[in-house]
Formats: sequence, structure tokens, C-alpha cells
Amino acid sequence: MRIGDLDMGKIVAIGGGEIGRPGYPVETTEIDMRIVELTGKSRPSILFLPTASGDSDVYVETFSRHFRGRLGCRTDALCLLKTKPELSEIEEKVLGSDAVYVGGGNTARMMRARRKWDLEKILRTAYDSGIVMSGLSAGAICWFRYGCSDSRRFANPEADLIRVSGLGLLNATLCPHYDVEQDRKANLRDMMKRTPGVAIALDNCCAIEVVDDAYTIIASKPGAGAYRVYWSAGTFYEEALRGDNASGPLEGLLARRERRTGGTDSHQSDLR
Repeated sequence: MRIGDLDMGKIVAIGGGEIGRPGYPVETTEIDMRIVELTGKSRPSILFLPTASGDSDVYVETFSRHFRGRLGCRTDALCLLKTKPELSEIEEKVLGSDAVYVGGGNTARMMRARRKWDLEKILRTAYDSGIVMSGLSAGAICWFRYGCSDSRRFANPEADLIRVSGLGLLNATLCPHYDVEQDRKANLRDMMKRTPGVAIALDNCCAIEVVDDAYTIIASKPGAGAYRVYWSAGTFYEEALRGDNASGPLEGLLARRERRTGGTDSHQSDLR
């Protein structure tokens, strides 16, 4: 359902982190437990969309081991690129799940595949019906209007980050990996000069949870943070979403302030 410009439903968007692929730790368990909790079921069915990774078999196996083995869920995967499923199968899998989890990888490739298979319409239907929408990195970007993406770097490691369009369930820009990739902050700062609204920047092991018209910042590691980033009247703002700002009305979070008010932990700089 929609109220004004806000979609109402359940979203958990994660800035980054590992779920136990070979040679890597498990970092996002506390956030993933919240995804499970939001379904309202003790053993929910979680559908994995690994499109952004090129339907990586290792990623699918890792997801199953994490959500089935550690968190006690029933799991399935929808591999658009490798299996090329019929529309009826896509609808059955998505609408028959309790939560959808979108994996990380190449955001632009993922969004192209979604549009080819008309998956965006199906995901909107799932969202409106109360199915939890979730994901990490590219899988976090996809629920927002825009994202700060490294999609071009899969072909050219020196390429700049780009703005990509997402599903638009949340009317903002999402930037993942804000703490671990050195040029994320500078790229997002420049990108927001020509992008309407605000950006939500997430460190690894940090997520924004949206339930109906309210948001909450959650983390699986001490110090992992979230920030509200925007330009206003030639001034750049980066506001930490912690303390009193770690939860609240979604409408207030997504509205760019035209004039600063007191009480916000923020960094600001003038446009030169």
C-alpha cells in the first residue's frame, strides 16, 4: 500500500558483510535474525535471488548453509540467468515465500535481468502483500529509487561509481560499504549534487529496517553506522543516524532539510 509518497511494507537493507562463504567469516547474523523475525514465523521460507552474482553456485550454497543451517529457515533460490524460469515459476516462488533476500554483486546486471523477466512487478506485489524484502549491497540498493554502485568496476576496476535506478520502494539513494571502500564517500558526495532527495549510507554490518512508516537502524558489529547524506543550499550534510536519530518516522528521514536544526550529530561543508 502507499501513503503519499511512501510505500508501506517491510524492508531490511544491509550495507555489506559476509554470511560465511568459504574463507570468510559470518558477520551479519544479528541482522539476518531480524529478517527472520519480521516474517512472524518460526521456520519461514526465504527465497534467495543471486542474480547480481551471476547466479553463483557458491553463493547459493553459502546462503542455504547460513539461513537454513544457522537460522532454521526453509530456503530456495531463483536463478534467472542460469535456469531462465517461466513467469509462472517466478511468481510461484516469489509470492510463495515469507521473505525475499537479494544477494550482492553487479547491481546494473541484476536490474536489467529483473526488467527482462518482469520481476519488478512481481516483487511489488510481494511487498504489498507483506512479504519481507531484504538484501545486501546490490541487494540493498535495489529497493531504493537510486543507488551508488560499483557495477562498472566488474569490467574496469578503475571506473567511477555510478548512479543506478532501483525499484523505488524507498524514495532515496542507497550507498553500501560506506566504511570499507575508500572512495565511496567522495563519490556519493559528488553524486548527490545532481540527485534529488537524500541518501542513506550504510557501513558494512549495518542495516536500515523499514516497517510501514517507521525506520530503525540495526547493526551486527559495534561501531557500524548509518548516515543521512544530502546537499542543501550549497552545503553538504552527513548526519549520523544514531542515538535519537537511530529510529523514527520514515517521512522525516527521507525529507531533505532546507535549514539545519539543533541536536543532530552531523558533518557539514560548503560547496566550493
